[in-house]
Amino acid sequence: MIRVMVTGAAGRMGSAVVDAVTAAAGMELVARVDPTLTPGPGTFPDVASALAAGDVDVAVDFTQPASVFDNACAYLTAGVHGVIGTTGLTDAQLDDIRARADTGPANAVIAPNFAVGAVLMMRFAAEASRHMPRAEIIELHHDKKLDAPSGTALRTAALMDGDPVIHSVRLPGLVAHQEVILGGLGETLTIRHDSLSRESFMPGVILAVRSVAERPGLTLGLEPLLFPTEDS
Repeated sequence: MIRVMVTGAAGRMGSAVVDAVTAAAGMELVARVDPTLTPGPGTFPDVASALAAGDVDVAVDFTQPASVFDNACAYLTAGVHGVIGTTGLTDAQLDDIRARADTGPANAVIAPNFAVGAVLMMRFAAEASRHMPRAEIIELHHDKKLDAPSGTALRTAALMDGDPVIHSVRLPGLVAHQEVILGGLGETLTIRHDSLSRESFMPGVILAVRSVAERPGLTLGLEPLLFPTEDS
């Protein structure tokens, strides 16, 4: 049984993770962490109090860029594996988390997008960029998303040849969407992914929760979990 703590449990993504973990075979939701929750059995205002209250195997973190780093330091140091979907970590913070995961008692998976289709979109875009000379990325998210460009767009650009320009759109009514438009001589190619609900991210989150204990150190992106035979 994998004992799971969800941080940011009262948020949009956190609430979906709570439901997904509760429904998943072989998992037990042992802690919901969010400062807006009323403290009580199984609910905690912060990571430190949740860790002090009982045994946790994996923390799933969908909080805020301002708090995710301190959260990660706390649970990784305590020997709790981390599955992190919060974007906005700086390079220095990412290096620190990598060092903790590489040398400490717990591992981490950090992914900008847990939707399987989004990972495939990034993979296809990376391959297409080897054969078409120019590309631009349009990422569209709900108006409450704090960071722009999105972590998915930045990850996509990093995987592609060239230096794609990224355009960010923030509007109510959107969830998470991305187009990669590639141009060549007399032709264009558009690769698009749409997350129509936050449920689209849950299969990837559950996969990461099941996998993180067996992946030493830091794993970036969902790709190594979906394509383990290619993982170096």
